[in-house]
Amino acid sequence: MQGGTFRALFIGAGLMAAVALPSTALAQADDRPPSTRAIGEDYHIEVGGAIWRPGLFGTISSAQFGIVGSQIDFVSDLGFKKTQFMDGRLVLRPSKKSKFRFQYTPVSYAADSTLKRQIIFNGILYAVNVPIKSTFDWKVWRVGYEFDFIYTDRGYVGFLIEGRYTQMSASLKSPINDEGVVAKAPLPAFGLVGRAYPVENISVTAEVSGFQLPAIDENYEAHYVDIDIYGTVNFSRHLGVQVGWRRMNTFLRVKTDQGDFRFQGLWFGGALRY
Repeated sequence: MQGGTFRALFIGAGLMAAVALPSTALAQADDRPPSTRAIGEDYHIEVGGAIWRPGLFGTISSAQFGIVGSQIDFVSDLGFKKTQFMDGRLVLRPSKKSKFRFQYTPVSYAADSTLKRQIIFNGILYAVNVPIKSTFDWKVWRVGYEFDFIYTDRGYVGFLIEGRYTQMSASLKSPINDEGVVAKAPLPAFGLVGRAYPVENISVTAEVSGFQLPAIDENYEAHYVDIDIYGTVNFSRHLGVQVGWRRMNTFLRVKTDQGDFRFQGLWFGGALRY
């Protein structure tokens, strides 16, 4: 009889404990402070795209046969106008502070104009009042690693190391001449990036990177600075819309071909995260 009583008490105590434990756990969870982590930081993969419509400023030149080329202005000589481009980005984030970044920026211009002055391009003379069909393409592939050495629920600061492959091409075609040049160069880049969340779902990001090639070979010279400042509104941890301003200053000389140009302007885009 006593054995049956102890058995019943043991079973009853076990049942009461089973009921009480979840309630206790919930009570403890309710006592914890709510999470302040921004929803835009909860991801492992981010895919972004943007439409960029920059203003174009700069010159290009090409020497050939020992003949010095003219400094040809993109706007006043060739008549290039604002054109919008697509920009693609991919971020792989294996841990909270580490990111592997990929970006592709293709820029392409084309115009029909009539020369207002005499110019020399790739060793060929183009006379005044000659109709010209011109093109300019500038493409940059970026592969980099970012480490956020300062990281909080509402922002971070990190350093950036990148490899960039830049390809520049230009052509001038008249009724009697058709000349083109291509210059390619793989270059590194170093920079800083920072992000802050004024509120949980809105962030402001600033990124500066660049590089200057040491003067070790007179046939090659390059330096550039890339500044990107943008805001993101996150509707959920998976989706955000962005607006930003970007400026890229680039000087590139490969043997006898040279480009000195600047792109700057607003861009609009979005990001999908998983």
